[in-house]
Amino acid sequence: MDWIANLLIPLIKSLVVVIGLLVAFAYMTWGERKLCARFQLRYGPNRAGPFGLLQPVADAFKAIFKEELIFGQVHSKVIYVIAPGISLAAALLAFAVVPVGPTINSFQVFGFQIPDISLSIAADVNIGVLYLFAIAGLGTYGIVLGGWTSNNKYSLLGALRTTAQIISYELPMGLAIVSVLLLSESLSMVKIVEKQAILPFVVLQPVAALIYLICGLAEANRSPFDLPETENELVAGFATEYGGIKFAVFFMAEYINMIVVSAVTATLFLGGWQWPAFLADLHPIIAVGLFFAKTVFVLFLFVWIRASLPRVRYDKLMKFCWKFLFPLALVNLAVTAVVIALLPG
Repeated sequence: MDWIANLLIPLIKSLVVVIGLLVAFAYMTWGERKLCARFQLRYGPNRAGPFGLLQPVADAFKAIFKEELIFGQVHSKVIYVIAPGISLAAALLAFAVVPVGPTINSFQVFGFQIPDISLSIAADVNIGVLYLFAIAGLGTYGIVLGGWTSNNKYSLLGALRTTAQIISYELPMGLAIVSVLLLSESLSMVKIVEKQAILPFVVLQPVAALIYLICGLAEANRSPFDLPETENELVAGFATEYGGIKFAVFFMAEYINMIVVSAVTATLFLGGWQWPAFLADLHPIIAVGLFFAKTVFVLFLFVWIRASLPRVRYDKLMKFCWKFLFPLALVNLAVTAVVIALLPG
């Protein structure tokens, strides 16, 4: 039935992903605190529930019941309130084209014939990579508008830093992805994964994978590139005038962005659900497990980097992008294009 394929299944998949990302965000905060504690020879959360597993629930209640304040000096109260939602919506929408597993063949449930189900929210979108770039750009508006409407010099500086940082690091990130597109010959995320059945692209493009991971840290405002909210310089940067649930929404957007960057890294460079093919072909659930295992591995790298490296100075952050990372990405793209031209197939 058309309504099942065109309405019901996409709606169910959307709800599963939104709820899944929100739960993943909550327990990513718990996991990061536990890992950082182990790196620093501490225990981490261990009071709220067994092993501290109820700590995210306690944090959620604390944020919800905190007093909400909107200061009189804000430029626009409407924009001030919706700015965190813009960042969160962009983070959630970015996951729509990430394929988490293969297509499940049609089957029957209670007499209804369920059509083929693609384990990607928007199925096989042939411009999936362009969609990701567009949505990633929209996410910046939430931070910029939040910093501007706060009418606070620290918030404004944090917003300006975000704009410069994200626009700068999008360029080498884009060039790294173009190197992958040259190998896959497609903008479809599903086809990029299918091309990695034999070898993941990290083997063929180790430089592009490293560039993408570094730029992902900058795009997600993660340490050592968390300059938009440096508490030692800007109090809390763009989030200085936000508290309660509005601050929590910004916090959610940051962590969901990190999850999306990790999932895209697993998709573009680690073979997604497809590699190794002899495991992925056993069962769709195993293929989905492969994808999530790779995503968790990249998330672990993010936390490890945070626990290991100090925050860089802002001028050095920009110099590193324009004087090293961007030229390196250009050289890598040129070498990739030449090799593909000389060695077709």
